[in-house]
Amino acid sequence: MLFETVAATGHEQIVYCHSKDAGLKAIIAIHNSVLGPALGGLRMWPYRNEAEALDDVLRLSRGMTYKNAVAGLNLGGGKAVIIGDPSKDKSEALFRAFGRFVNSLNGRYITAEDVGIDVNDMEWVFRETEFVTGVHQVHGGSGDPSPFTAFGTLQGLLAALNHRYGNEDVGKYSYAVQGAGHVGLEFIKLLREQNAKVFVTDINKALVQRAVDEYGCTAVGLDEIYDVDADVYSPCALGGTVNEQTLPRLKCKIICGAANNQLADDAIGDAVEKRGLLYAPDYAVNAGGVMNVSLEIDGYNRERAMRMMRTVYDNVGRIFQIARRDSIPTFKAADRMAEERIASIGKIKLPHMGNNGPRFLGRMRGH
Repeated sequence: MLFETVAATGHEQIVYCHSKDAGLKAIIAIHNSVLGPALGGLRMWPYRNEAEALDDVLRLSRGMTYKNAVAGLNLGGGKAVIIGDPSKDKSEALFRAFGRFVNSLNGRYITAEDVGIDVNDMEWVFRETEFVTGVHQVHGGSGDPSPFTAFGTLQGLLAALNHRYGNEDVGKYSYAVQGAGHVGLEFIKLLREQNAKVFVTDINKALVQRAVDEYGCTAVGLDEIYDVDADVYSPCALGGTVNEQTLPRLKCKIICGAANNQLADDAIGDAVEKRGLLYAPDYAVNAGGVMNVSLEIDGYNRERAMRMMRTVYDNVGRIFQIARRDSIPTFKAADRMAEERIASIGKIKLPHMGNNGPRFLGRMRGH
């Protein structure tokens, strides 16, 4: 059954990681390494069972293949999940044990932080393997990727505004931002710097209050965000918030945010297109974070990172062009752009060239 699942999803490798002494139960999924080693974050979540964890890691790793391809990176797609409660199950032994499994793959998979994981956890992983990104700056890393993800999201928004309205005047429009966490708050800050009208909601009321007090946003209820009369709906928290129940309520003209998997399913993507809403595909828009950490592989440089974030604008614009060219919804155009790049690069990768894994330059490994 497992091999049938792997064959159906197109994955190359699934690694089950178990350490009884450390309490580690983890899964690493490598989806595609045609463009390069598989880069994707580590998520820690209290999954109800192993099947749920496997389903999540397969879905997320495939998404990373497409995200990295559209972002123009020489990286494939992978992901890892640890089964556990991040609020009480973390330990040095747990993450070091995970790091040893990552290291055993010899560079085929490069990990980074994701939901439930922070830079301190990555420090423990880093003690066992160099195949880690998003580590602290003292190790040549880039630290928190949130500001870069938010800046990249702004570039995607500029492309969407230009496509829909013919201008990039952020402050001229209003925004319904769902989620005021690390990325959401950074994105709100960028919008408010251009005097845009911002409505905000979050499950954490303290974060909403901070957005109101520090940035002058207007607070709305969790469910009310879908009814706000705003030009742009910006999901920056949970996935699947554009669905059968919410889509008819949206009054926006553009959907553009930093959350992953914003569309509940492909049918909703088609419905978005039929309603005349412009959807800026999430994995193209929120690629700033992965672009930023990818630079750690060859030696991190912040100025180079900021230049790279600006390519999100061109990538999203290219997706809109493909959608028009092929008369397909933008979410399908994003997939087509990724698949075309993987296919074209795959043809020039000769079998004898091999892949010896990435080189991490300019890092001082302080064990």
